[in-house]
Amino acid sequence: MRLPDSLNVLLLGAGGREHAFAWKIAQSPRVAKLYIAPGNAGTAREGMNVDLQPNNFGSVKQFVLSNNINLVVVGPEEPLVKGIYDFFHEDSDIHHVPVIGPSTAGARLEGSKDFAKAFMMRHGIPTAAYKSFSKETLEDGYRFLEELKAPYVLKANGLAAGKGVVILEDLDAAKKELSEMLNGKFGNASSTVVIEEYLQGIECSVFVATDGKDYKILPVAKDYKRIGEGDTGLNTGGMGAVSPVPFADERFMEEVRRSIVEPTIQGLAAEKIVYNGFLFIGLMNVGGKPYVIEYNVRMGDPETEVVLPRIESDIIGLFEGIAFGSLASYNLKISSQTATTVVCVSGGYPGEYRKGLEIKGLDTLTGDSIVFHAGTTAKAGKTYTSGGRVLAVTSLGDGIQEALNKSYATIAGIEYEDKYFRHDIGQDLL
Repeated sequence: MRLPDSLNVLLLGAGGREHAFAWKIAQSPRVAKLYIAPGNAGTAREGMNVDLQPNNFGSVKQFVLSNNINLVVVGPEEPLVKGIYDFFHEDSDIHHVPVIGPSTAGARLEGSKDFAKAFMMRHGIPTAAYKSFSKETLEDGYRFLEELKAPYVLKANGLAAGKGVVILEDLDAAKKELSEMLNGKFGNASSTVVIEEYLQGIECSVFVATDGKDYKILPVAKDYKRIGEGDTGLNTGGMGAVSPVPFADERFMEEVRRSIVEPTIQGLAAEKIVYNGFLFIGLMNVGGKPYVIEYNVRMGDPETEVVLPRIESDIIGLFEGIAFGSLASYNLKISSQTATTVVCVSGGYPGEYRKGLEIKGLDTLTGDSIVFHAGTTAKAGKTYTSGGRVLAVTSLGDGIQEALNKSYATIAGIEYEDKYFRHDIGQDLL
């Protein structure tokens, strides 16, 4: 089976990741119409935004039927965890329309950190030692913390909008945090809390496309989560990213493939978990050995903004392989150039920040950066901020510094009140 030679695509989501996907999908000569739901001011330049919420599966179904949609690409994790793949698969009206993303069972790799850790243990995948606790076993959680060395890593079991991981240096503070999490700090997401040993090393993100039996490893990236220079301050959704990653060389990636990617894909198949989509593996390089920090069941943000620009082959062919089990025959072509993205945010983010600030300069930019929109909206021909992370400015170059220089030069031409970005993205890799 294959997709039509000319097809209509529905992309679900509204952030920088989705703009990057829309930008890449729109390049395919096979795409007749691209719809983005709900999209942002940037995605509107690649296709047509539609006022549709990704978690409203009934409305998504009606749109798919009314607009002859041939393929649904899911950007964010929430619709996947809530079961959009299964919703399509089990509905006789739309089961013929492929959904790029895992089944509900597969999405548990992100939806439940306890499930993910247990899965890794079952399949011998290297990860930090851990235990899970509920409100009823709070005292056991205190004792486990006492057995560990600082810093202490506490993770809300469920989805917590990127805020459910807390790392603390002080034992008493860790105990207090555990109690608060189990008593509803993150709602139902922290009704179970995973406590794990802290791994010392340097992180990177490995992205895998799989049809459930075969896989392709996409370009590796490293993102920068802290708001402040030198990786200081509060965690954010991501302040920038770089691809490729110098320390993720051929030897390291072969170890990743052998000890992590292969057993993960084989484990999913052995447990009869349907998985046709992307798998994000957050890794820690500990003395040259890779350990899994977490799984996500979709592409990362802002890493997608550096991964997709390095893929030279048609992304519709990649989706086709994922959907119909023919991924082994897909020829993945990756650019040798370096991609960097620097995220511009609203002042105050990740705390309180203003929205509705006019963004100037976007239509007069020169140079060869790609400006991916994250938190933007368009009104009467003008573009305004609508979120904490506003823009991701991506550039390609012969090395990290050349690409960064282009991104920073482009950012200099973009204006809005309280614009903030980090000046040190990628400097630790030089």
